[in-house]
Amino acid sequence: MKGFLNFKTDFVNGLSALLKVLALVVCVCIFSCTPRLTPDEPPIPEAEQFSMKGTEALPERWWTVFEDEQLSLLIDSALSGNLDLATSWQRVEESRAIAKRQGSFLLPQVDLNVQSGLSRPEPDFAGGENTQVGLSASYEIDLWGRLRARRDAAGYRLEASLYDYQAAAISLSAEITSAWYQYLTAMQQIQLADEQMEVNEENLKLIRVRFAGGAAQGVDILRQQQLMEATKAQKINFETNAALFKNQLAVLTGLPPQNEIIFPTDSLPELPPLPETGLPLELVRRRPDIKQTYSQVLAADRDLAEAIGNKYPRISILSNAQLRSNEAINIFDNWAYNLGANIFAPIFSGGRLRAEVDRTEALKNQALYQFGQATLVAFREVEDAMVREVKQLEQIAILDKRLELSRRTNNQLRIEFINGQRDYLDLLLSLDQEQQLRRDRLSAGQDLILIRIALYRALAGSFSTEYEASLEE
Repeated sequence: MKGFLNFKTDFVNGLSALLKVLALVVCVCIFSCTPRLTPDEPPIPEAEQFSMKGTEALPERWWTVFEDEQLSLLIDSALSGNLDLATSWQRVEESRAIAKRQGSFLLPQVDLNVQSGLSRPEPDFAGGENTQVGLSASYEIDLWGRLRARRDAAGYRLEASLYDYQAAAISLSAEITSAWYQYLTAMQQIQLADEQMEVNEENLKLIRVRFAGGAAQGVDILRQQQLMEATKAQKINFETNAALFKNQLAVLTGLPPQNEIIFPTDSLPELPPLPETGLPLELVRRRPDIKQTYSQVLAADRDLAEAIGNKYPRISILSNAQLRSNEAINIFDNWAYNLGANIFAPIFSGGRLRAEVDRTEALKNQALYQFGQATLVAFREVEDAMVREVKQLEQIAILDKRLELSRRTNNQLRIEFINGQRDYLDLLLSLDQEQQLRRDRLSAGQDLILIRIALYRALAGSFSTEYEASLEE
């Protein structure tokens, strides 16, 4: 027991001296020349306001503006079941573990070693019981902020991986919305093809009646049959598209496409009012993909700080304590400890450390330019979507006018054909044109929805998922 008390007293004295040294080092660190983080702006000219502005505020879960319950169910299923999104979240978990590991280097490392053995015969070989208990500790004083820079770089990369996950979630929601409305359009095209086939069948019956009366030619029957077959071929294409979009939706929601999945069909939604675009700076602060590139800039800046810190001396404190005895009961009678410091200062490295600084500085500049390019692309996506929507509305207005004129022309030609005043070829060409215009009108409405989805995707910020809720917990 007396040996243990002596060991305890000496260890406390040594620890007190160590704490004094650490206090002095902390004061030095406060005034050290640690490279400081300075936020960088994207290397682009100041952006003016967007050319067009909307009136409606865009909610976080942007797809709810369509007021489509089935769409919301699909996206909710995908956010929890999509495997690519789950993979992206595991990258967040990986980055979080790396950040914890890098932060641990700022704390002392303590190791315990226990060893025991028994040798016989004791009189001949000075054997007997041999028990050793050792405790070692090491701590590098982060005098120049090198370890802090490494920890901060990992933290910024964790932020970048989280923003990357959020961007993937936005992309997934946009992809599902696009596939869903393309599926609905294909189903509408199938329904339209059925209606047109009925009309073509009625016209064929009319031509045959007139042919029997000598008022039509046999070639008119063949031409009408050609139109019927062309409409059947169109229907096959639309059925193929519907099946492919259905398979795509199944995979996006994490389901095998061969499983029986029933999606209710509905018409395309009414286009909501144009969303409020806000200021370009707000877009930079809102979009997770832009925030991801900026976090990469900050991480590269901390890598540069670490590379600079590697050029400076390092101070480490080492401590060892060991208890040893040939009898376990007397383990505290024989002890020893040491407390020391180690200074490592690079003198000559052949320019290796300077080259590493240059390399990390180049990587930071690369990240900065990528940040600027991502910002420019984001601005362009908003402008492109608004321009395309305006022009698409103009195209739809022209299509509607052409379709109305085609209907009126077709009705007039039908009356004249029935009265024997017009050849059937004129009616056939007019009917074919009207049917194609109706198909084009459905496609144009689909394209308008897809353009609006692209605008929502360009303006959307992050939204919470069940994965992010687990991170907060």
